[in-house]
Amino acid sequence: MSSKLDKSAIVGGAGLVASIFTMLVKKVREAGGTDEDIHRLATPEGENLLAKIAYLIVGNVRQTFKVLVDYSKTLAEMIQAGHYDWVNSDITSDHFPVKGSGQQEKEVVLFHFGRNISSDDAIAEMTKAGYRPAKVEELLDLGASQPELQKQFPIVGLGSAWQHPNGHRYVPSLYWFDAKRNLDLLWFESDWDEDYHFAAVRNSS
Repeated sequence: MSSKLDKSAIVGGAGLVASIFTMLVKKVREAGGTDEDIHRLATPEGENLLAKIAYLIVGNVRQTFKVLVDYSKTLAEMIQAGHYDWVNSDITSDHFPVKGSGQQEKEVVLFHFGRNISSDDAIAEMTKAGYRPAKVEELLDLGASQPELQKQFPIVGLGSAWQHPNGHRYVPSLYWFDAKRNLDLLWFESDWDEDYHFAAVRNSS
């Protein structure tokens, strides 16, 4: 049986690197890609693509981040701290009231299911693991402390929802679109595709 050291040596070998790259080129071309698509991997834009590939390889390992939610701040101040390029104007303290006191350190975990999933099913999976969906203030603090994270994949906080006059419920989300960090509202009733990650905290938090 190969030891961990043996495997590290193999992974670091030039032959394996060349083999992986050759297979990647093949798969990109099979998917209809071009040499220009391959070259993008060597650009700043390609860093985000490589991060997604790395996350797929790792699988369901949950990323964990420490946040410090300051309840003395207003929702507007929490949003401002994130320095987002675009913010949905319906994310207000009237629609998303924040309740709490002092500064509370919390551990935010990102759930990624790797498949299409409904909001209710995502919450059920979190609950089984001992977590609850993150509230708006927890999602905002994650966005402020980890500004590059949403460039890798969209992140949703299912713990705070606002019911629009049209009858739909909306939840806050962080994502990267048109070279901008966006803080937006998406339908709670949506079936989320496999790219989405869901912020959660321990049920005791």
